[in-house]
Amino acid sequence: MANENTGRLLIISGPSGCGKNTVYDALALRDKEIGQTVSATTRKPRDGERDGVDYYFITEEDFLNKINNNEFVEHVHYATNYYGTLRSEIDRVLKLYKKVAMVIEVNGALNIKKMYPEAVSVFLMPPSKEVLVERINCRGTMDADELARRMKTAEEEMQKSCEYDYVVVNDVLENAVEEIYNILNL
Repeated sequence: MANENTGRLLIISGPSGCGKNTVYDALALRDKEIGQTVSATTRKPRDGERDGVDYYFITEEDFLNKINNNEFVEHVHYATNYYGTLRSEIDRVLKLYKKVAMVIEVNGALNIKKMYPEAVSVFLMPPSKEVLVERINCRGTMDADELARRMKTAEEEMQKSCEYDYVVVNDVLENAVEEIYNILNL
């Protein structure tokens, strides 16, 4: 389904630890014409979070109804809650901004690309497997088994990089941001 808006949709994805959010934050600081979508979730708001700003907080019943009505372009059940991006949210932000950048996991990104074929997809690649292990390990929050699972998932995700419009290696942050900025403004 082609989008009827004038905005440009950029999808950024890649394996855990490749720096997707860091690159997105730097890109958004550089270009004030970039809007961000708000995800929906079934989890309860944390202190200070606002509905419609941080997330759309909805009931599990509402979330499941939206899934059944094909209102999500991507969704996932993580731990005990659902998270997802509503098609109406992408359309809303595309109407407000000239550009929309989304940081999405690989399977969700490929699904969005099917629904918005004019979207530009960028796979953010780590400079090497060793650097990726270091980046994930420096978080210090996981044991060896979880690290092995993350690396297996990362390798599977990197095999899908050929399905993206562009592959950008995030070796030097400024260079990766510059390259994605140039892609977005082609």
